[in-house]
Amino acid sequence: MNARSGGLRIIGGTLRGRRIALPANAALRPTPDRVRETLFNWLAPVMPGSRCLDLFAGSGALGIEALSRGAGTVTFVEQDPATARSLRATLMRLGLDAPVWEGDALAFLGKQEAGSFDIVFLDPPFDAGLMAPALALACARNIVPGRGFLYIETRRDNPCALPGGFRWHRQGQAGQVAFGLAVHEE
Repeated sequence: MNARSGGLRIIGGTLRGRRIALPANAALRPTPDRVRETLFNWLAPVMPGSRCLDLFAGSGALGIEALSRGAGTVTFVEQDPATARSLRATLMRLGLDAPVWEGDALAFLGKQEAGSFDIVFLDPPFDAGLMAPALALACARNIVPGRGFLYIETRRDNPCALPGGFRWHRQGQAGQVAFGLAVHEE
């Protein structure tokens, strides 16, 4: 069953096996199951109680997986109104209470206080040119405290440079996707 016809499944935690519906008209590129499983295995020691931000949320797969695995809070940011409505419906159907901020991700970052999130998921549309400005703004606003994490997903042939103060904790590749977990050094 492909992601379009059956949605995405939650890999682990309290919602394991549940499905996330994808809006039929959305041009989403959800993080593959295999990548999510690897990422959340990496994050397992720090996930319980963490404050997460799913920027460029799309289907919400990353944030919902985080909630399923014990995150304290997840804030979702999605610019497309139809996709944001679908995400809200999915959260309600799954019995999850999490805010969905509808609007520009960079504008959202510009309003955040230092140390607002322990883990930030950055998976913007590959061709939108949003990764570099999102990283720069997240760092300028210092929204991830020392020892916090940035999850970064890019096209394999277009990796990104880490901002100052961050180092790669773990990295991987799957198909045409490069992904990594960067830690904010104290």
